[in-house]
Amino acid sequence: MGQQVEFFWRIPTHGDGRSVSSKAWNRGDWKTATSHSIAPGNGDSWGYIDYMAMVAKACEVAGFDGALVPTSLPSDEPLMVAAALARETRTLRFMTAFQPGFITPAYAAKMGATLQRISGNRLEWNVITGGSAPAQRAYGDFLPHDDRYGRTGEWLEVIEGLWRGSPFDHQGERFQLEGGGLSTPLLHTRKPGVYFSGSSEAALAVAARHADFYLMWLEPLADMQAMMQRLNQMAQAQGRQLKYGLRVDIFARETEAEAWDEARRLWDKHDFSAPRKANPMTSVGGGDSVGAQRQAALRQEKSENFADYIIGPNLWSGLGLVRPGPTIGIVGSYQQVADRLTEYVRAGFSNFILAANPHLEEAIRIGEEVLPRIREQL
Repeated sequence: MGQQVEFFWRIPTHGDGRSVSSKAWNRGDWKTATSHSIAPGNGDSWGYIDYMAMVAKACEVAGFDGALVPTSLPSDEPLMVAAALARETRTLRFMTAFQPGFITPAYAAKMGATLQRISGNRLEWNVITGGSAPAQRAYGDFLPHDDRYGRTGEWLEVIEGLWRGSPFDHQGERFQLEGGGLSTPLLHTRKPGVYFSGSSEAALAVAARHADFYLMWLEPLADMQAMMQRLNQMAQAQGRQLKYGLRVDIFARETEAEAWDEARRLWDKHDFSAPRKANPMTSVGGGDSVGAQRQAALRQEKSENFADYIIGPNLWSGLGLVRPGPTIGIVGSYQQVADRLTEYVRAGFSNFILAANPHLEEAIRIGEEVLPRIREQL
């Protein structure tokens, strides 16, 4: 094919364990000081950052190109986590979740260029314009949905100017700079790639103009291809070309039966009698996120029958019922998972952000058993 494809893994900044349910996470409690976390006054103790470093090193050993460092309201700050993990690794790139509304573009460029120098140009930006409206307000961001995307678009425009060097002036609706721009030695770093997501009309306009990669959660292929076709036309009108990435959780085992058994284990532990509550502090909880609303529509609860959620070859939509997040997961043998992901490559995706619990062991498993099969087919 000749198409360059990159594979990222997810760093569990939100906690980890064998279960996808946070109630059962036990990999060093990231919320409280325990015997497995840094206690006050005991700075040499083993902390959750050490566990994340283990996952990052496993990714590097297993042959991943990079790792997503995601964010949530209570999680550690992704850029700071990436800076720490960069010193624990040598080749792994870090795609850090980043909200433009929280910092001026000039200072963000300084921070990004500094991390590029620290890491040897291994930083990418997962530009997030916002989660749910309640979560944004908790951060002090009260802009309406479409205005947030307008701010992101101008922010990215300024970033491009800053990396062209000094002096750089900008007089815009939201940002004004005089005599700005990066200078030596920060100027001689690679501007982080922009990995962007968002399903609203306002988001698509920003993606077409500024994104390097447009990221999706797994949906029916026809819907994703329709989105890609539309974005291609919008980007071409700007004289640009987009690439596409896919975020998906996977269950991969030696045999298909073993993989489905793992998914069923999670299903059998789910309490369907408990009322399903949306979390207003996450984009998954709804709010004004169009992408989250699309995912919620895919996981409408039909029954308590596990098989009702098998919606295609190796595709299971029950994942969104047993934990918050993307709805559809890939379930199958190592070869089947590789085949499904290769099909998405042929459909136009060239970046994959994979994940499974627990992130440490599964990074090794997927890196050793699935990635080589995909690369051989490509």
